[in-house]
Amino acid sequence: MADNDPKTPQDLSDFAESLLKNLQERFQSMSDQLTHRMDDMGSNIEKLQKDVSDLMTQAGIENTDEVGH
Repeated sequence: MADNDPKTPQDLSDFAESLLKNLQERFQSMSDQLTHRMDDMGSNIEKLQKDVSDLMTQAGIENTDEVGH
């Protein structure tokens, strides 16, 4: 066994608590990053829809799908 292996029930409990806290922090960080990326993607899609609509207007093409609405 390695020197840092839990040797008592309290050591094991402390180790498990620390591990769970670490996992929770990592999960929250990943969740925050995913939410931020999804928000960015939504903004990019809205901008793309507006740009396509503007291009269609400039080209004289009627927008029957109401892009952006």
